[in-house]
Amino acid sequence: MAGWLDTPHRYGRISRAFHWLMAALFAWQFAGALLYVGIGDTTITRFLDRSHYSLGFALFILALLRGAWGLANLGRRPPHPGRLGRAVVAGHALIYALMVAVPGIALLRQYGSGRSFSPFGIPVMPGHVGRISWMMAPANLGHDWLGFILLAVVLVHAATAFVHRVQKKDALTRIT
Repeated sequence: MAGWLDTPHRYGRISRAFHWLMAALFAWQFAGALLYVGIGDTTITRFLDRSHYSLGFALFILALLRGAWGLANLGRRPPHPGRLGRAVVAGHALIYALMVAVPGIALLRQYGSGRSFSPFGIPVMPGHVGRISWMMAPANLGHDWLGFILLAVVLVHAATAFVHRVQKKDALTRIT
């Protein structure tokens, strides 16, 4: 199992795979959202939007699996000591919370809409008659805003990792 599990010096292959796969999928999701905000409903944004629901569901599942994997490896992971370490842990907790909340409320809205949901052609939710307003309200109010907050937090995360890499020469070596 050497190399697969996390160690105090480096994240293992599985943690790194989760991290970079999710980073790529989030980049696709954010690019589509930003393009839609910037240029509106066009052929390009419709193309990107076709994958939004399926990739959002995949990211939800990956976030849950990644969180479970992280908890299983908690005692082996690189430490984050001191005040700065507590800030790192809090930042990661915020990212995880948003990675679950953003697609989670979208799934709640999907069910409340009464429409079926089949990401990647896999039936997850059957359709039903009628709408359930209270299930749709949280996502109608917050999915977009929480998504953009997640984007901002991820950008801060990436920028601080880069700055830490330049200053201390170790941050990115743990996750690459």
